[in-house]
Amino acid sequence: MEGTTIILIVIAVIIAINAIWLVNGYNGFIKMKNMAEEAFATMDVYLKKRYDLIPNLVETVKGYAKHESGTFEKVVQARNLAQSANTIEDKIAGENMLTGTLKSLFALAEAYPDLKANTSFMDLQKQLQKVEEDIANARKYYNAIVRDFNTMVESFPSNLIAAVFKFVRKPMFEVEEEEERQNVKVQF
Repeated sequence: MEGTTIILIVIAVIIAINAIWLVNGYNGFIKMKNMAEEAFATMDVYLKKRYDLIPNLVETVKGYAKHESGTFEKVVQARNLAQSANTIEDKIAGENMLTGTLKSLFALAEAYPDLKANTSFMDLQKQLQKVEEDIANARKYYNAIVRDFNTMVESFPSNLIAAVFKFVRKPMFEVEEEEERQNVKVQF
């Protein structure tokens, strides 16, 4: 009897240890998932601030460069696309497109000295610059959380929990190689 009791105790301890490990691992994934969602929501607040600034910026530039309607339309379309994105992947793509069109808008403004001296434009540009800094910081935080989450998804033994509970990698919020890393070309 003593041998059987010891074996049962050892089996019970092993089961308890595995259950504790499984619960802790699962809770770790839930914590990281929630942190990633919170980080993205924080970034989304800054993105909304940017969306709200863009129409004012476009209207200010329009007053000086009326014949540049194509640039304005691209900025507004990119804003609307980014704002209406439903998935994180679509949001990232839309934000990258919007960033590129905003660069075109500011490059266009360089060609109009009166516009560059306009206090409304300068104020909007400073506000947008501050929001862009906030977005960059929020992206860094989001990407750090996602990096940690993705590491858990891929690392042994936590990848076993990820597979069982269907936790999958989350996308990083990165700039697109082609558009973001090149100089903006403005043609008149």
